[in-house]
Order: sequence, then C-alpha cells, then structure tokens
Amino acid sequence: MTSSTARFIDVHVLHPVPFSNLNRDDANAVKTVQYGGTLRTRVSSQCWKRAAREEFQTHIGQAALRTRRIGERVARELQERGWPADLALRAGGHVAAGSSIKFELAKDKEKQIIPNQVLTNAMVYVPETAVGELCDLAEEFLPQLEAAKDIRKPADKSVVPKDRIDTVLRSRNGVINLFGRMLAEVDEAGVDGAVQVAHALTTHTTDVEVDYFSAVDDITAAWKDSTGSGHMGHAEYSAGTFYRFATVDLRDLSANIGNEPDALRELTGAFLSAFIESVPRAKKNSTAPHTLPSLIHISVRADRPVSYAGAFEKPVRATETSGLAEPSADQLSAYAQAANAMLGSGRILTSGFFSVDSKDLSGFGIRYGSLDELLEAVLATALSPAPAGTSA
Repeated sequence: MTSSTARFIDVHVLHPVPFSNLNRDDANAVKTVQYGGTLRTRVSSQCWKRAAREEFQTHIGQAALRTRRIGERVARELQERGWPADLALRAGGHVAAGSSIKFELAKDKEKQIIPNQVLTNAMVYVPETAVGELCDLAEEFLPQLEAAKDIRKPADKSVVPKDRIDTVLRSRNGVINLFGRMLAEVDEAGVDGAVQVAHALTTHTTDVEVDYFSAVDDITAAWKDSTGSGHMGHAEYSAGTFYRFATVDLRDLSANIGNEPDALRELTGAFLSAFIESVPRAKKNSTAPHTLPSLIHISVRADRPVSYAGAFEKPVRATETSGLAEPSADQLSAYAQAANAMLGSGRILTSGFFSVDSKDLSGFGIRYGSLDELLEAVLATALSPAPAGTSA
C-alpha cells in the first residue's frame, strides 16, 4: 500500500427494511436511539458486523472461531480422529488450560466442577484451522497426556508447553486480518482491525410496534371442545430505511497482511460486497427481512473517513408519492455534496453509486449500472500505484 495514494474506502448504504426486529436488547425489545430530537430504530455495529463477517467468510472461503470453549472443540475433533472420549476430553482440557489465558472449570446443574471442561476467561479468536493445529499438538504430546492428571482447578498445570499453544493462538487468517482481534493475555496476538462499522439508524423518526400473537392448539381446534389459544405472547418490531456506514483502512489492512496485493484486493472487495449485501438474521423465520439496499455510494479517500450520518440529524419525512427511501437519497446526496465542498474534492480519488431509482444524484459521483461495476471501478482506483513523484 505504500505505492498508492488511497487510504480509506468509505461505503454508504440506504437500506429499507420492513416489519422486523434485526437487533434486540436485553429485554427483547427493538434497539433505538434519540437523534435529532426524535426516536430512531438502531441496529448495533456489532450486530451488523457479525452478519457481514459471516457473509465475508463465505466470500473468501475462510472462517474464524470465537469461543471460550476451545478445549471442548479440540476434544471433539480428537474423538473424530479416533481418540477415546476420556483421553480426548483430558487433552482438550490441557490444551485450553495450558495457554497464557486464565481459565475456570465449567459446572453441572448441581454446581459441581466438571473435570477437563475448561472455559477460558477471555474469548479465543482464531482461524478455524487452528483447531486442527491444536489437535496435532495434542497428538505430539500423547504419552504425556496419557500419564497426566485431569484438569480439576485453575491452579492445575498443563503438560502441553504454553509457548506452543500460544503460537497457535497467535495465528491469523483473512478474517482476523480484516476485522482485528483483541487478545491481550497472549503476547503479540492482538491485531488492529482494518474496518470500522457504524451503528445503523433510520433516516427518519420511527415508532416501535407491539405485535400480539397467539398459537392455535391443533387438537383443540379439531375437537372444538374448548375456546382460546394454546399460547399468547407479544414482541416488538419496527420498520424503516436505515443509513449504514463503514470504512476500510487500506494502510492498516496492508500492514496486517504484508506486501500481498492480490490478498489486499480480495479481502477489500469481499468485505465491501459482504457489508452491502448482509442482513442480520434475528427473527428471520417470522419476518424474512431479506431486502436489498436501495442505494450504495462508495468513495475512495486520501485523507480520512467521512460519515454522512449528519445528513439525517434532521429526520426525513415521507410524501404521498415518495415513501422514505427516495427523500433519504436526495438528502444524503445534498449532504455529500456540501461535505465535499467543505473539505475539498481533491481528497476524493473517485466516487460512484448504484441506485434502484433512476434519479440522477450528483453528490455521489459516477453512476454505475450494477454493484459489480461499481466495486470494480472503486478497487481499480484504490489499489492502483500512485503517480510518479507523489507520496503515499
């Protein structure tokens, strides 16, 4: 990346979502935020980032595993390799207990310690392939594990060397290089994330709606010997057009993966596609909220990321003929034009958009006929070498 003047790729999305609850709080209620003096529906960055990460993993054919139960996962694979169950569980316990991460033992329903069922105090976040590497390590130390005692308390020591386990826990793949990793307990395991994702919020005021529902008892309905439902309940939902924003720091991503231009292009393109196309899956069976964005705007910047959330500090209002997506696009385009005028257009190396609406939106740069065309143009500019005589 030292040869390019591009630093950030900003992606702005308008996404209409019908009756749904994409992200619930601890009370099973719709998440909201007060913005511009009115109530908006909100989807947390963690929620949409997870949806994007799952889509991203599919795009690149790599997966990462985040868990406190890494020992159990190792034990299960060892059993699939033919290990006796008791020995596999002991090996998994020793592998999980042997790292630099402090741990505790799981307990059964009677609050009794379960030997070898180790829970790391911090979430381990490793490539899926790391499980196989930890199993290989357990097989290397098979004689020691056969002679070892079970892990029964946090003071128990593992017979598997800590430095060998930690080396595996430091491993990374494209998922971790892009999204980052916080693992302070293991030296040099932390990875600065190269993407930043904002909380999504509706461009307009929303009302939370309570849906009361009932479930029919089929036998009661057939026999007609009593009245009433088999079950009654309620749930919260809302609907609206969301503004979503994320940015990719090309310099940070390049630092994470090294001088690998093909990998840089693959990971960046896969993330942009995944972020644009992803939808959180909460209550998917009862709401099927699988909509597509109405507008995608991407810009390549040489200076800093710029969110356009300020466009909606004044909430959008629908008209009799427009709905909310169209005026949201108009308001976003006007704000983008004003923001770029304030900062200077020279900081933007290229910008473009795709919209399901035929209206021209001058604040977004070049209009493209498809998402693929937009992504190809953006990546070509962002990853091209800097002109001779310029500094990155």
